[in-house]
Amino acid sequence: MIVSTAAPDTLARTEELLLQPLADAVSALPRAVQPVVAHHLGWTGPNARVGETGGKAVRATLVLLSAEAAGGPVDVAICGAVAIEFVHNFSLLHDDVMDGDTERRHRPAAWTVFGEPLALLAGTSLVARAQALLASADANGPTAAACLEVAVQQLVAGQALDLSFERRDDVTVTDWAMMAEGKTAALLRASTTIGAMLAGARPPLVDALSTYARHLGIAYQAVDDLLGIWGSPALTGKPVGRDLWQFKKTLPVVAALATGNEAARHLTALLNEQTSEESDVARMTALIEANGGRDATEAEAARRVDRALAAIDVPDVPAAVAADLTALALFATARDR
Repeated sequence: MIVSTAAPDTLARTEELLLQPLADAVSALPRAVQPVVAHHLGWTGPNARVGETGGKAVRATLVLLSAEAAGGPVDVAICGAVAIEFVHNFSLLHDDVMDGDTERRHRPAAWTVFGEPLALLAGTSLVARAQALLASADANGPTAAACLEVAVQQLVAGQALDLSFERRDDVTVTDWAMMAEGKTAALLRASTTIGAMLAGARPPLVDALSTYARHLGIAYQAVDDLLGIWGSPALTGKPVGRDLWQFKKTLPVVAALATGNEAARHLTALLNEQTSEESDVARMTALIEANGGRDATEAEAARRVDRALAAIDVPDVPAAVAADLTALALFATARDR
């Protein structure tokens, strides 16, 4: 897939715009957790990258593009972009503790450096500060803060559902989609909604952007699931087959199990053995691919991207912004990490 260079350029613009506001917001956190957040964002410690947001900044970029779609200057949505980045990083800090992941972006995960309690406190502090940033914004701030609160609750529910899948043998593709709606799509939807709200957007535009973000979020999770099994450790910073030795019911697994054939039963048996032996992970990977799990996941990601792009192919979304949103969607779902 050939992806426009417009997406990286747009993401780079977001990083530049957010650098100082993000640093200011981190400095307003309790002093005890500031070093944890600075390390997590990549500003301190091994391979420090001062001057970056710490990630891809996809969500923050959605905030700013949505404000532009509403005809507002990006300045009105900077606080929303910082708030969204804070909530996203709250989820990552907590995810690393829950999953026992020792690396994040090729660096030691924050909890391995500062301990689990401080990592969890840092994440909680980020959520509280995100709410405060929006609540103190202009007249639309309180409404945007309420939107963020709903998104956080949906994210938590989606994460809890994902954890419950590890103990279940009856997870369906519909169950997976419900989980992805909360765990991943909720915050992307909040990103577009908050950006548009802060710029005073009308409901039809908010709805179009929200639908775009919903489908993009589900596609994003599908790609994440592919990388969790087939991603290159050199690029993802995660071990081969990470999701399998953590016994996660990701979309490739769920789709492969849905066939109900002999291969699916063999895969179920291996998953229930709760083994993390490399040979067993390799066998599970082969069974999933042979049983169509990889193909089904790639098809679902492509279908969701098509629906996302259709949602913004409407008069309410300015053509220039639609082009940027299209490039961002293709970039985000063609990623290798």
